[in-house]
Amino acid sequence: MRKAHHSGLAGLLAGMAAIVISLPAGAQDMTAPDYPETRRGDVVETQFGETVADPYRWLEQDVRESTEVADWVRRENAVTQNYLDKLPARNWFEGRIGELYDYARYSTPVKAGERYFYTYNSGLQNQSPLYVRDGLNGRERLLIDPNDWAEDGATALSGWDVSPDGRYVLYSVQDGGTDWRILRVLDVDTGEILEDEIRWAKFTNLDWIGSEGFFYSRFPEPEEGEDFQALNYNQAVYFHRLGTPQSTDELVYATPEHPKQSHTAQVTSDGHWAIITSALGTDARYEVHAIDLTRRDSLGWQVRDLVTGFDNDWSLIDGIGSTLWFKTNHSAPRYRVMSIDLAAAQPQWTPLVSEKQEPIDGASLVGHSLILSYLKNASSTSMVYDLTGRLKREIAFDGLGSVSGFYGDPDDEETFYSFTSFNRPATIYRYDIASGESSVFAQPNLAFDPDDYKVEQRFYSSKDGTQVPIFIIRRNDIAQSGRAVPTLLYGYGGFDISITPFYSPANMAWMQAGGAFAVANIRGGGEYGKAWHDGGRLANKQNVFDDFIAAGDYLKSEGIATPDGLAIQGRSNGGLLIGAVTNQRPDLFAAGNPAVGVMDMLRFDRWTAGRYWVDDYGYPEREADFKVLRAYSPYHNIHSGEDYPALLVTTADTDDRVVPGHSFKYTAALQAANIGDKPHLIRVETRAGHGSGKPTDKAIEEAADILSFLAYWTHLTPGY
Repeated sequence: MRKAHHSGLAGLLAGMAAIVISLPAGAQDMTAPDYPETRRGDVVETQFGETVADPYRWLEQDVRESTEVADWVRRENAVTQNYLDKLPARNWFEGRIGELYDYARYSTPVKAGERYFYTYNSGLQNQSPLYVRDGLNGRERLLIDPNDWAEDGATALSGWDVSPDGRYVLYSVQDGGTDWRILRVLDVDTGEILEDEIRWAKFTNLDWIGSEGFFYSRFPEPEEGEDFQALNYNQAVYFHRLGTPQSTDELVYATPEHPKQSHTAQVTSDGHWAIITSALGTDARYEVHAIDLTRRDSLGWQVRDLVTGFDNDWSLIDGIGSTLWFKTNHSAPRYRVMSIDLAAAQPQWTPLVSEKQEPIDGASLVGHSLILSYLKNASSTSMVYDLTGRLKREIAFDGLGSVSGFYGDPDDEETFYSFTSFNRPATIYRYDIASGESSVFAQPNLAFDPDDYKVEQRFYSSKDGTQVPIFIIRRNDIAQSGRAVPTLLYGYGGFDISITPFYSPANMAWMQAGGAFAVANIRGGGEYGKAWHDGGRLANKQNVFDDFIAAGDYLKSEGIATPDGLAIQGRSNGGLLIGAVTNQRPDLFAAGNPAVGVMDMLRFDRWTAGRYWVDDYGYPEREADFKVLRAYSPYHNIHSGEDYPALLVTTADTDDRVVPGHSFKYTAALQAANIGDKPHLIRVETRAGHGSGKPTDKAIEEAADILSFLAYWTHLTPGY
């Protein structure tokens, strides 16, 4: 590892002060360009007595299957690219973001046998290769380099799992950003890729039975041309035996009588049990079944019910012999740990670690200890317990941040974890179970000093008086001066997902340019457990938008953001957030980036994984839910006659999670409306999906386009 060095704030500011941004010809006039003509259809439907127009429904078609949609995308991209090329800070952001990406980074190691497996990216590699060491201090050996898989770098190494003896790596290939996966197997000893290949895996866990074979989940092969749009039904768990074709794989668990149920498999570290977890949607409400693998020869895949009824979260931590440990919110909205002995005549659930004020965010069983990570105001803390639930110690972290990892087996003497924050990329630590000591395994070599940036957390009042946490990150000199600067506000607010501190080269570039970055932990997430999630979904979804709008008002009233310099950004459900709050308070924001957003709330459940989202959004075909959805759907609530902020909508042609038709229709409606002279553009990435697997060069280009757009309309000038 190279010795870390820090330039210090003084050097950084000196470097930025020396930058001269030249203005390309025509850059002075950045108002809305002439948009391409978009055909307006005549689709009008009556739903629950209300007339609903959908003039751009034709844009829902797959860009691969419709030449008209493909032509529309081509013309929109041409106009957008011409506009973005004129932005005065575009080259600065691309260069600076590229520099900030260029540092060596490791994933958290996974131990199997005596081998250690991890990914490592030297800096600007489009994809992160997989490496192995024989022994902790052994020589590093390259196993899989996905950078050789595609000329454009858009084919990624997605998930991977190592057989318990460290002999084989099962890995998934993601092409062009799709959620579909191809599974393959590598022999670690020889480096040979075996002939085994699995197709149509999706939303799958990967887990081995010894070195004999592995479990995976798949859907039926879709009809030709429907790969990226057809609804996903009838997921099933299969077992694949090494050296056999997929056609002979054994069906382990399926519910054809309940096609909406999804199923994944997990094997305990000792190989005793396979745990099948079944779900109906995105809610953490599961049924749990067990298969005794030690009796498989005589009983086959005989399934034993552990939890029936989709009422609560039951997440397997691990097992030792006949005893299993679970994290659950059963009678504990902020989670607790329980165990069950399946060898007992009448197995009973035994409480071990009681519910605390802070919700449990992660749990593992390593070194005959339970390691539980909690969220304290959206930041990580971790505690170590023995297997009876007695607290042994707390693991200390350096400030506000996020922890992940703690992988391992019950007999391991060590584990590894990652700690990161808004001002520092992940450092990987080795944790000694017996001593409780942490030591650095891998630390990034950075071109800036994280201590030159202030990370603070505050609380503000939402519309109904609810106190909402917000992270605010700025350069120290800006925070100390108290001056307002252009500010980028990020939010999500849904699906029980907690937004904890994270490092982003793009956000760091924004702060180096002189801006502030803020994250509002609005309702709908899991930051405070079930009540926080419930407070921002279904009929309560408006609370999400109220929380975010209140965050924007707070940033201005407190002198963090300049009066005309607040930009907003969100992805996926967060893209819906940006669309909704823009319609509700267009005066509050200078610019926005709704990315891969769910924009048509009356038809979201008609494609791919959209049907799962009814847990958070409701059912459009039910009148009560329809009225809630109709009231905030971004596509249906654009208000002509009001001045809107500048908007750069971003999506990708291979997004089969939130299909790009959402963004296409929304953009067409924006461009047709009378909403002022600021630009309302769409950027459609090719050979990319919902986000995962995107190559580094495309990520840099996209971030530079977005930030230079937001910077222009918030008056952020690099070097300020």
